[in-house]
Amino acid sequence: MADPIRVLIVDDHAVVRQGLKAFLRAQDGIEFVGEAENGEEAIERARELEPDVIMMDLVMPGMDGVETMRKLSELGSEARVIVLTSFAEDDQVIAAVKAGAAGYLLKDVRPDELASAIRTVHGGDALLHPSVASKLMSKVADAGSGETKPDALTVRELDVLKDIAGGMSNKEIAADLGVAEKTVKTHVSSILRKLQLADRTQAALYAVRERIVDLN
Repeated sequence: MADPIRVLIVDDHAVVRQGLKAFLRAQDGIEFVGEAENGEEAIERARELEPDVIMMDLVMPGMDGVETMRKLSELGSEARVIVLTSFAEDDQVIAAVKAGAAGYLLKDVRPDELASAIRTVHGGDALLHPSVASKLMSKVADAGSGETKPDALTVRELDVLKDIAGGMSNKEIAADLGVAEKTVKTHVSSILRKLQLADRTQAALYAVRERIVDLN
């Protein structure tokens, strides 16, 4: 049996933390290991507990979520971060993606979607909810104007990019396109290299901004 996915909760609201703890404790294969109410405490808990996944709010007193993610990265943390926030329109969303967030969800996410997101990011994939990507279109319209244009991608790479923007994992993309999962991984690596993007989340934002997909 595989080890459970160890999750750390970071949020300055005790009620939110309590609700998330109860949710996590009811999930098979997922283990709640600790909580923190601000960025400084999150860094301490991450060092101490070495979680696999961190669910983190963006807006917190003191060190906010974006700065906390940057600090964790500098310290070599291997934890995958899912941003869980109420602020889909906030400028910090883009900063969170650039800081390395592996997932971005709103706090009204359904329980099954949250559990799926934890498993997805732990598996190495990134997840940006389509509704969030749609709301972010105006925010990212002027970003990265010097990036490689879509015509640099092959037809198959464009198909993979569309599925990434749709929130699909590599396994789901492989099934959708009728190819091996290893082939999908190769295409994803090529897409990120050609577009000079850091991860799948940035690729999804790129696809929305360049109108390769329409998520409205």
